[in-house]
Amino acid sequence: MSGPGAGATAADITRVFRNEYGRAVAVLTRTFGNIDMAEDAVQDAFVEAVRRWPSDGIPPGPAGWIITTARRRAIDRLRREAAREDKQAQAALLAAERSGNGNGPAAEDAFLAEQAGAGGVDDDTLRLIFTCCHPALARSAQVALTLRLLGGLTTAEIARAFLVPEATMAQRLVRAKAKIRDAKIPYRVPQGAELPERLQPVLAVVYLIFNEGYNPRPGGGPARAELCAEAIRLGRLLCTLMPDEPEATGLLALMLLIESRRAARFTADGGLVLLAAQDRGHWDSALAAEGRDLVRQCLRRNRPGPYQLQAAINAVHSDAATAAATDWAQILQLYDQLLAVAPGPVVALNRAVALAEVHGPDAALAATDGLALENYYLFHAVRADFLGRRGRVPEAAEAYRRALELAGSDAERRFLAGKLRNLVPGMAGSPPGEAP
Repeated sequence: MSGPGAGATAADITRVFRNEYGRAVAVLTRTFGNIDMAEDAVQDAFVEAVRRWPSDGIPPGPAGWIITTARRRAIDRLRREAAREDKQAQAALLAAERSGNGNGPAAEDAFLAEQAGAGGVDDDTLRLIFTCCHPALARSAQVALTLRLLGGLTTAEIARAFLVPEATMAQRLVRAKAKIRDAKIPYRVPQGAELPERLQPVLAVVYLIFNEGYNPRPGGGPARAELCAEAIRLGRLLCTLMPDEPEATGLLALMLLIESRRAARFTADGGLVLLAAQDRGHWDSALAAEGRDLVRQCLRRNRPGPYQLQAAINAVHSDAATAAATDWAQILQLYDQLLAVAPGPVVALNRAVALAEVHGPDAALAATDGLALENYYLFHAVRADFLGRRGRVPEAAEAYRRALELAGSDAERRFLAGKLRNLVPGMAGSPPGEAP
């Protein structure tokens, strides 16, 4: 990133947007009590940044600059509305002006310090997550709203993740925000007995944010490491908030263990590298060690849940010095437990992978029969691998082709095309846009 005083590039401003958008919206939402106003003001602030930073340079505290600029824009809007005798706007304006109206870096720092110090938990982002995950909202709306407000994803990006038209997603987001406004859903972290029952959707959303940053992006864009970092930060906050909740610990452990493999997961040109082929010397040993330690903490509590079991499976992979040394029998036992507490076709498919390593591809193929995953590319990719190992080449090739049709990113399509070419040299298997 360009330093203070140097002209900012578009990439610099994009990076600030990705890092600070969610935090800025969260702070402004608490200040003004209005999500729409907060979003509009933060977007206005970034428009101003695009206009000024290329010549002025990025300010020393870009987060403070964005939040202060957004706050001033929101106050200007409230003044205009208050002048029309809107009582609600007058009340909001009065509350906002009490939070300070100075100018310059010192005032920005004071404003941010005041924002950080208010409330029972010093994190506006966490408050906004619990607001987005309120039980009054449908799960799909919870996730979409969190990705929009906290992750700064565009409506088009969220629509793509949900496999729905952009217009449909736009309507879903508008309805969700209207529900929060009309039902007067409080902007706070729930306390006491409320907290455990509100935890599961929050954990699910945090993990979805992590996956959004970890998985290859459609169109060939790089994975978004900053989203993973944000999800891990939120996971740490949840563990601080609920130290006796093992599933929160399990989720943090799971994300740390997966994140520890990031550097080994792609080739220099963006190609996927499967776990078995990764150079384990490139894994982040500190993150892996922290993840394994959290898994041991979970085991001592003996209250297994889905995130803890997934973390334990990843810890077993992490323990192995080489792929050949992986304790697949233990992993299969853990998948049996996971399937018991969280039954579903995707878990069953993942269990089949472990089953193939322990009992061979025939048993694994039988375990995948009837799974309702016809439109899931990994289902066909996994079956293609099993079929290929049994020498059933035509069936394996057909399964790879079906996986290619369904894959969501260029990295996945390139990987599958390579597998198909290796299976049947000379057979057409190039992904769209790539020369055969």
